[in-house]
Amino acid sequence: MSGRLASILSALLAFGAASALAQGFAGLGGDASGFEQVVPGKPLVFPRDFGAHQKFRTEWWYVTADLTDEAGASYGIQWTLFRQAGAPGDERPGWANQTVWMGHAAATTASEHLFAQTFARGGVGQAGVTANPFRAWIDDWCFASRDDAPGAGLSRAKISAGGEGFRYAFDLAADGPLVAQGDKGFSLKSDDGRASYYFSQPFYKISGVLTLHGKDIKLSGLAWMDREWSTQYLAPSQKGWDWFSLHFANGEKLMVLRLRDETGKDFYAGTWISADGATQALARDDIALTPLARAQVAGRSIPVRWRLQVKSRGLDIETDPLNQASYMATSFPYWEGPIAFKGSRTGKGYLEMTGY
Repeated sequence: MSGRLASILSALLAFGAASALAQGFAGLGGDASGFEQVVPGKPLVFPRDFGAHQKFRTEWWYVTADLTDEAGASYGIQWTLFRQAGAPGDERPGWANQTVWMGHAAATTASEHLFAQTFARGGVGQAGVTANPFRAWIDDWCFASRDDAPGAGLSRAKISAGGEGFRYAFDLAADGPLVAQGDKGFSLKSDDGRASYYFSQPFYKISGVLTLHGKDIKLSGLAWMDREWSTQYLAPSQKGWDWFSLHFANGEKLMVLRLRDETGKDFYAGTWISADGATQALARDDIALTPLARAQVAGRSIPVRWRLQVKSRGLDIETDPLNQASYMATSFPYWEGPIAFKGSRTGKGYLEMTGY
């Protein structure tokens, strides 16, 4: 363990977060007394909600992209910034700050999955988020409004990160609106009322350069941004999730998730997004997810091929990973990588699986 990571985890222990980290995947089912709760009927407000929400325990800024090079080969990238509060209350100054930031970045090809992780304490300028102009950063990784697009919010943005063997820098331009997930941004996650505030930008066009082992590769494609914050994201019996973001060839989009419950009563949710940004929230019994094949990845049996159905839309597709070994062996490990699909629709997307 690096000295930097050790010092951050020690700070979490000092703020009493050790018990929370043990409950549910990544501690998201732990006790969260003292933090603000997610409630229905609270409208999303922009640009305020691009920024951090200090009264809530957990949040993230998440970008995934399906890309191709000039020869048509497929690639994927991921950029994520997580904020975790070790204790409720106003932000404390300097090294007394109770916030821990964690960044994940990845680049995926058909034969290789490279990833990196970095940590920072709040209060010392090493990581943070501002809403207007939007900027999320940790060390030299950055997701921010373009300097040449003042006032554009998240519609014109840039993104950069890197790790051992890879580095990337891309421009993003949205050709559709932000999408509120669930009930106008209130995204229910369990039968006992656990929820998050959740919106997405699924309409990004993306282009830029990925550098792999010193070689520059020009790439372009489609990207999806998720923005989510909560205090108790999971019920204690929910041990992980399967999350799909899909770009259909006709311009429509789909988000589907399953929260796996050790009681056997899994929770499903999803949003069908038309090409112009209109949304339909999907009922849980409208969604069916069936693993078709599993693989041994990092010593774990993980479902890497899926059948996904949305009955009301006549959707019946089968997904294939670009690289079935797209495993993020980070402090809280999970599988995340680009997928393609065929069946009643064709297209590309991303799949994230936690808790396996």
